[in-house]
Amino acid sequence: MSRTEAGSPHDPRGKERFNEERATYTVKGEGGAKPDIEAGVAAIRETVRTLKPRPGVYRMLDARGDVLYVGKARSLKARVANYTQVKALSNRLKRMVSQTRRMEIVVTNSEAEALLLEAQLIKRFRPPYNVLLRDDKSFPFILLRAEHDFPRISKHRGARRAKGNYYGPFASAGAVNVTINALQKLFLLRSCTDSFFARRDRPCLLYQIKRCSAPCVGRIDKAGYAELVAETKEFLSGKSGAVQKKIEVQMAEAAEALDFERAAMLRDRLRAATAIQGSQAINASGVGDADVFALAAKGGQIGVQAFFIRGGQNWGHRAFFPSHTAEIAEDEVLADVLLQFYEEVPPPRTILVDRTLPEEELIAEALAEKAGHLVEISIPQRGTRRKLMAQAQRNAVEALERRQAETGTKAKIMRELAEFLELPEPPTRIEVYDNSHIQGDKALGAMVVAAPDGFVKGQYRKFNIRTAQTNDDFGMMREVMQRRFRNLAENPDGGEARKNSHETTWPDLVLIDGGKGQMSAVRDTLEEMGIEDVPLIAIAKGPHHGREGREVFHFPDGREKTLPVNSPLLFYLQTLRDEVHRYAIGAHRAKRSRAITASPLDEIPGIGPGRKRALLLHFGTAGKVRAAALDDLKRTPGISEGVAQKIWDFYHPEG
Repeated sequence: MSRTEAGSPHDPRGKERFNEERATYTVKGEGGAKPDIEAGVAAIRETVRTLKPRPGVYRMLDARGDVLYVGKARSLKARVANYTQVKALSNRLKRMVSQTRRMEIVVTNSEAEALLLEAQLIKRFRPPYNVLLRDDKSFPFILLRAEHDFPRISKHRGARRAKGNYYGPFASAGAVNVTINALQKLFLLRSCTDSFFARRDRPCLLYQIKRCSAPCVGRIDKAGYAELVAETKEFLSGKSGAVQKKIEVQMAEAAEALDFERAAMLRDRLRAATAIQGSQAINASGVGDADVFALAAKGGQIGVQAFFIRGGQNWGHRAFFPSHTAEIAEDEVLADVLLQFYEEVPPPRTILVDRTLPEEELIAEALAEKAGHLVEISIPQRGTRRKLMAQAQRNAVEALERRQAETGTKAKIMRELAEFLELPEPPTRIEVYDNSHIQGDKALGAMVVAAPDGFVKGQYRKFNIRTAQTNDDFGMMREVMQRRFRNLAENPDGGEARKNSHETTWPDLVLIDGGKGQMSAVRDTLEEMGIEDVPLIAIAKGPHHGREGREVFHFPDGREKTLPVNSPLLFYLQTLRDEVHRYAIGAHRAKRSRAITASPLDEIPGIGPGRKRALLLHFGTAGKVRAAALDDLKRTPGISEGVAQKIWDFYHPEG
């Protein structure tokens, strides 16, 4: 089957794509339904009949069940009924209503609860008619762990399940690493894992370079370490001045007592504290815990700059560029950005903004409910806070201008790419493929995905090679293509598979790391599957690659092309190839590492890490476990008679 028969991005029936700039849309293929505003209004009216004037969240769904929009309401009945008044709706909302075929309702106890649920569902479903805060990276924190006599300091991302004190967010991992290094010099806290700590019988290198107090080998007692932990908490909570003054007094006392070694150590700690204070590019003293948000708009695009201030210290800043902002007021965009941002990050007590937000009191109430303390949202008028806001506003404008310049350059490169590869339009989804193995061992294929605004890391995929000979690069590439496109070949419109998964999304371009052989393997495999019009290109190192950096591009029809060595398009394509190469090698190394640490005991049902450890400690090797008598297995500490019988039966199936 040719892909243009159904579901093709090159077929005007095949791919729904809302274009905010041109305010147009195309119609879905066989799995969708033609936009019809009367049908949409009828579906909404049917829902309104069952609603009550209660607070809650509503979802608008299209004919395939995909979420178009998530909204909250103080009165669901009144709010949803507004969508039936078509003449009062904006063009954007008319388009949304015309695609709506069903609604889902969740009733909440309060409007604040509905506001929090709305942000959660927007982040989960990423609907095309909601403002979206597009940021795939989670924010790093500093974690000072509890549940240990000598707490560990470390960098942390993701869910905050471990018990301890979290400090953040920091704008980047680099900012966290710099701060942790300085804190280790200042407070000499350990950063090693608990298992590493338990195995030490002499101090590690960090003690030698004065970044750890070596509690693992008793160089500091529990009370002394607890004092360092308390000072760390004070410092990170904004009481850095008191901590520095205390160290100054201790240094003076050590000097008077002629304990020059201790005085020198305290002097180094004081310098570390000063270094942390001096690294703050933004003066935030006296502000306490606050986040600062400023919005800039230009040329139909919006940028939001955020500064993170904790304990009067600047912990970095980050720019956001929300999408789906056409026809939406700037204050509403900023309000949506705040709610989605604090879905991941605990809100501070103070949030500074550069404009009045709609439903500001309700947003503050919802965030306070989430944080467990009062949250104040305000526009700074004078003093340090006003200066901070002015800096945030300048940064927002500059970040948006840089973004627009980069976007313009990328758009030009994408146009050049379409022209060079003879594509009908610039690609919006590029899939890049590579294989990795060592003499056929632990072979796998890798796919990375690139969009016009960068790599889409959440769409990366690994393929463990199952059927192909692992020393056959062409065979491995054939297997990868078969597994990637099998579902699409059978269901060109995506079928019932999960939205935006690999099984439902057609690429606009497939880039293969390889030469003629890899190109032929991919081309022939797709043709056998009935897929004839997925654009393909293979990139291979050409002659004099090391000296000139040339690449040869192989087309499906056997033609070859090259680009000038200083071409920005060449650099872009090399970046794509290098990224899939990096990802494939990293995945292969991880697979080999797992294989190295694997044990024959892993194959026995019911044998987890604890029992495996007990068996190896008792017998020494997996081979001796296999050769052990049943009575010997039963005598192993931590192994019950039932488990011992399982192990014996596994190795002696006929006995």
